[in-house]
Amino acid sequence: MEKTDILIIGQGPAGLSAAIYTARAGMRTLIVGCAPKVAGDYEIDNYFGFTEPITGKELIERGRAQAAKFGVEMRCDRVLAMHHNGDQKFVAKTEDGEIEATALVLATGVSRVRPGIANLGDYEGKGVSYCVSCDGYFMRGKPVMVVGEANFAANQALELLQYTPSVQVCTQGKAPEMSEEFLWRLRESGIPVLQSKITSLAGNGGLEQVVMDGGEQIDAQGLFIAMGQASSNDFAYSLGLVRNGQFIDTDREQRTNIPGVFAAGDCVGRFLQISVAVGEGALAGRAAISHVKESRRANLDK
Repeated sequence: MEKTDILIIGQGPAGLSAAIYTARAGMRTLIVGCAPKVAGDYEIDNYFGFTEPITGKELIERGRAQAAKFGVEMRCDRVLAMHHNGDQKFVAKTEDGEIEATALVLATGVSRVRPGIANLGDYEGKGVSYCVSCDGYFMRGKPVMVVGEANFAANQALELLQYTPSVQVCTQGKAPEMSEEFLWRLRESGIPVLQSKITSLAGNGGLEQVVMDGGEQIDAQGLFIAMGQASSNDFAYSLGLVRNGQFIDTDREQRTNIPGVFAAGDCVGRFLQISVAVGEGALAGRAAISHVKESRRANLDK
């Protein structure tokens, strides 16, 4: 398993800012994530110090170059799952392997992917879940379905086999974007991938069936939402982070309620501006440095 001092998820302004601080402090720093939304061709004309507009793409490229100068390793690798390893460390399962880190900085932005199911909210906590590691146990032996089209959904479906043999994936009308390896694993495991769309949910007191756009009703007592790529909300569920709606709750130093986990940028839901994300990233980086140093001292005292 690959090991690092600080793992940062998200290559946007917050993540890069945090990485610059941690790497300059001599911490082994790895950033994973791909194609931040800010990396577009639109112009930014309200960023401090730039008298002429700069595109989001150019700003990110400059940030990446600066981080690389200090030894930050940057990798376009998507995180599929995150958990504690029982030794005060965190393990990220990615498409390419597993990474263990002493400190974790979440800078993934905000996921705006919604499944488009009419009465989804009526069944949240009553069969609808966003976290297999949290709620899979309660679905032992029951029919379940995962909603999503990419590797994240495939990984969630395969994890559910620990609890039940009756698992299906629904892409919600989208073409599957899963890798050939994941598609093969789903086939070998007997997990069908449906490309139809769920329009509504049904059940008295809890989820019992999903209603498809063609009128078909499929038995499902658990529905796990895994649209697009894993987001800050997904990690918040699996790590047990306190949230405020869809945002991660942090203190003034960007610390979450879990020691060693920090969050910065749009995922904490303050003023959603690049300049704010950069400042929060710096604070998160500083706090992560302190955590790693404290962890090292504690190990020396053992």
